[in-house]
Amino acid sequence: MTNPETRVQIRHYFYAEHWKIGTIARELNVHPDAVRTAIESDSFNRTQALRPSITDPYMAFVRETLNQHPRLRATRIYQMIRARGYSGSVVQLRRAVAQLRPPVREPFLRLQMFPAEQAQADWAHFGEVAVGRARRKLSCFVMTLSWSRALYLEFFFDQTMENFLSGHVHAFEAWSGQPRVILYDNLRSAVIERRANEIHFNPRLLELCAHYHFVARPCQVRAGNQKGRVERAIRYVRESFWAGRSFTTLAECNRQALVWRDQLAHQRRWPGDDARTVEQAFAEEQPRLLPLPAHPFPTDLVIPVRSAKTIYVRFDLNDYSIPPETVGRQLTLVASDTLVRILEGATEIARHRRTYDRHQFVLDPAHLQALTNVKRKAFDATPAGRLAIAVPESKVLIDLAFEQGESAGSQTAQLLKLLDLYGPVAVRRAIAEALERNTPRASSVAFLLRRQQRSVPSPAPVDLSRHPEAQSIEVRHHDLETYDELARKRDDDSDP
Repeated sequence: MTNPETRVQIRHYFYAEHWKIGTIARELNVHPDAVRTAIESDSFNRTQALRPSITDPYMAFVRETLNQHPRLRATRIYQMIRARGYSGSVVQLRRAVAQLRPPVREPFLRLQMFPAEQAQADWAHFGEVAVGRARRKLSCFVMTLSWSRALYLEFFFDQTMENFLSGHVHAFEAWSGQPRVILYDNLRSAVIERRANEIHFNPRLLELCAHYHFVARPCQVRAGNQKGRVERAIRYVRESFWAGRSFTTLAECNRQALVWRDQLAHQRRWPGDDARTVEQAFAEEQPRLLPLPAHPFPTDLVIPVRSAKTIYVRFDLNDYSIPPETVGRQLTLVASDTLVRILEGATEIARHRRTYDRHQFVLDPAHLQALTNVKRKAFDATPAGRLAIAVPESKVLIDLAFEQGESAGSQTAQLLKLLDLYGPVAVRRAIAEALERNTPRASSVAFLLRRQQRSVPSPAPVDLSRHPEAQSIEVRHHDLETYDELARKRDDDSDP
C-alpha cells in the first residue's frame, strides 16, 4: 500500500508537473498500478469522458446488441454499424465493445456428496528427473475422496497402465476400503474410445472395477470442473509439497509425500466444517467405504521373453540374468515397480531388483557361476583340457614350444600318448626337467621318460570307461590241466 507521502508526491508530479505514469513509477520505484490508484483515476477518467468520440452515437445500439448477443464478435458489430453510417476504425469499436460487453460466466451448483460415495483420480506431470544415464518423466497419481477430501498420492516414472492400476490398489490399501464411484477425465488409461455418450472403457480398468466392486465414471469432454476436487488437490500438491522439494530416489520421494500428507494435508481444515480437520472427516468416512477383497488385484506387467545366446533377457533397455540352462527357451517376465521376476511356466527361475537406469546388466552371481561350471566341463571334455587337468605344467611347455615354431596340436597329442604310457607323475617329472634344460618339446619329454625307465614301460591300465560295451564281455577261465595234456602230447611225439 502506498504511504501518504508517496501519494502526495505522485499527484504533484502528475497534475502539477504533467509527468507520465511510467516516468513517475520509475522515478519513485513504485508499480504503475500504484501510481494510477494515487491519481484517483475515477476523476481522471471523468475528465477524459468529456471529450467526444466517434463511437458515441452508436453506443446505445452496441449496448443493446451485446445484451441480446453477449458473445457476438466486435468485427460483426463493426459491419452492422458501418451500414448505419459509422466511419471510424474497428480498433476504436473494439475498445468500446470491451467496456460494454457483459461478463459471461457459467453458473455452477455446489455438489453435495455422501460419505464414501465418490472419489476422483488423475495423473499430474512433474517434469523429468535423471536416473543414472537415463531421463525419466516423473508423474504423480493422485486420488481424493470427494466427501472428506482425504488424499492418496504416489509418484511413478511413467503413466503406464500397470502404474495406473497400482495407484488404485495402493490407495485402497491405505484407506482400508474403496468408494462406490471413481470419477476420471478422458485419459487413455480409463477411456479407450468415446463417441458421444457411448464409451469404451479400458478392459484392465473394468477388471479392477469388478475386483473391487466400484463403478468407473468419466467426465464430459472439456469439463474439468466436474472433477474439481482432484484438480485442486493436484494444485495443492504442486504448491505445498513439490515446491522446493529435493530427493535422491523415487522411494524417498514417495516417503516424503506420505509424511506431508499425514502431517500437513490431512491436518488442514475440512471444507465442510471449519471446526474439524480432513483427518477427522476421513475417520468418519472410512467405516462406510466398501470392504477390501480377500486378495489385492494383480497389477504386474507380464510379457513373454526369450534369450537366444546369452544368459540375459532385455526389459526396459536393461538386461537381467537367467540360469544358463534356460537360454533359448520361452520364458515369462513379470515386472512390478520394484521387482523383475522371470518364470518358466509357473516356476520362478530368477528374481532381480528393478532398475530405472539405461543399459545396465543386472546379474545374479549364481547364474554366472553356473555358466562357468558348464564352460569348465566342456573344456575338460577336450584333449587339451584332459591334459591340463592331469599335468598342469604341460601348458607352459606347449606355450614355449609354440613360440619356437612347434605345432601346439602335435605337442598335445604326443604328450597325451606319453601320459597314457607312463602316467601323470612321471610325465610331470619329465616336463619339469625339460623346462629346466630349456628344451620345451614333447620329444625331449619322451627322451627323459625313456631314460628314467631304462626299460620298456609296463602297459598302463586300460581305461574302459569310454567303451562300456567292453565291460560287459565275459571271459571264461580255462582249466590249467589242459595245458599239461598238451605238454605231454608234445613229449610223446618227440620220443622216437
